Amino acid sequence: IAGAIIYAKTTGAVVKDIATEAEAKWIGENSVLYSQTKCSHCIEQKRLFGDNLKYLNIIEENQIQKFIDAGITVTPTWIINGKKFEGVQTIKKLKESTGC
Repeated sequence: IAGAIIYAKTTGAVVKDIATEAEAKWIGENSVLYSQTKCSHCIEQKRLFGDNLKYLNIIEENQIQKFIDAGITVTPTWIINGKKFEGVQTIKKLKESTGC
């Protein structure tokens, strides 16, 4: 990886839904989001949580060893039930993937 993290493109399917507090708590308890602070797609992903972003389990680029250990090469990447989901995910997709 050596500092080379690719920004994932958006899926183009992002709906302007904002996660409710309950949804954000569930998603946060059942996933990890790998993100970069200046990544436009990561910013787009985080906007889907609004004020409920605080409930997510987010690993930022300053924790590079965690990126390496998880094999993260693009951001944003979600890890849910051991599976990687790269790129911006809809709230609907995150709910389905986490069993919400």
